Amino acid sequence: MAEKVTIATVARRARVSRQTVSNVLNAPHIVREETRERVREAISALGYRANQAARQMRTGRSRLIAVRIEPTRDGVNGSVLDRFLHGLTEAAEAAGYRVMLYTAPDSRSEIGAYDSLLGAYDLDAFVLTGTEHDDARAAWLTERNVPFVTFGRPWDDPAQTRSLGRAAVPSPHPWVDVNGADGVAQATRRLLDTGHRRIGFVGWPTGSGVGDDRRSGWADTLRSAGLDPTGLDRAAPDGFAQGEAAARDLLAGAEPPTAIVCASDSLALGALQAVPGPGDSAAGSDHRSPVAVTGFDDTPVAQAIGLTSVSQPLAQAAACCVDLLADVLDGGRRGGPVGSRRSDPAAGGPGQVLLRPSLVVRQSG
Repeated sequence: MAEKVTIATVARRARVSRQTVSNVLNAPHIVREETRERVREAISALGYRANQAARQMRTGRSRLIAVRIEPTRDGVNGSVLDRFLHGLTEAAEAAGYRVMLYTAPDSRSEIGAYDSLLGAYDLDAFVLTGTEHDDARAAWLTERNVPFVTFGRPWDDPAQTRSLGRAAVPSPHPWVDVNGADGVAQATRRLLDTGHRRIGFVGWPTGSGVGDDRRSGWADTLRSAGLDPTGLDRAAPDGFAQGEAAARDLLAGAEPPTAIVCASDSLALGALQAVPGPGDSAAGSDHRSPVAVTGFDDTPVAQAIGLTSVSQPLAQAAACCVDLLADVLDGGRRGGPVGSRRSDPAAGGPGQVLLRPSLVVRQSG
């Protein structure tokens, strides 16, 4: 009969102590990377399987985190969350965690899912995506002392919220976000640098924290260049048809823009349908040069058709989320990795990471 593989067996093969093997399994962040890799190679070679129930009894932790799969939309921008979830799963595995996925059609239903999941599973924490004003999900978890991190900033100012008599904003919590205003500002500055002076914007209706943030990057950049953004802004729900309609409305004006920056790749793909090609006429106008179009999210479709777009560091954002959760779950004893990823001084303090996106220039302008 083959010898049973135990922690001691793994320790002998990896030439480390049993405690080191236990640390790799339960708290990998405290073990040097070289040693972690040696232990993991030994685990793989020996086919060792840790007893999860025994580990949970010993540590009081399931090492299981849950995250929602959002409803499918147009097949373009949904890929952004897909890439984030892929990165989250990889980062969680490397840190010794597992990810549970669940569905909910909206935020209200998601809170119901929290209650059900916490009753059925011994979850360590949640990762929330798509933060919004008066985010009841964050408030619900905070009130019940359930650990969580958000991919997205809390958009409400607590003092202002109280003065307006709105629902109380929970105390500051760990979050990771991408600086959308900076990404749109990069796109707008590049268009200014290439000679454009009438730069339009197609974004979501006001009230969305993410959408308003991206719009501000466009408007503030134009104002800084001494240009007035008035009349060059159109709002539309996310989607191809909506983006096309908004862009056509912009281009039908007496002084149409020569470039359009969009809050998403879906809107930008629609805008491309409204843009006249070389030698085409639009809305009864004279022949025009092609209008430059820029999207946001750098989706695979943008890459395939040559759309200039703002790229979010999704893998880095996912890794930061796992780091922040591990900090919370380990009682704040971790250090180093999260601080090294805090790449923008706009982040408010420990546990708040604001990442900078990058502009990918392609044929669309």
